[in-house]
Amino acid sequence: MSRIFLIVVAVGVLVLAVGAGLLGAFPPQPTPKAIEKTLPNERFQGR
Repeated sequence: MSRIFLIVVAVGVLVLAVGAGLLGAFPPQPTPKAIEKTLPNERFQGR
């Protein structure tokens, strides 16, 4: 029983290590986003 558990844990750790290695080797590309800046309200007030 404990031998099967250790094999399952070892396979899980191996899968996580391979996934982390792939993410490190081929990182996802960042998506550019437009920055929206709010203007102060006093620019639109009448004088």
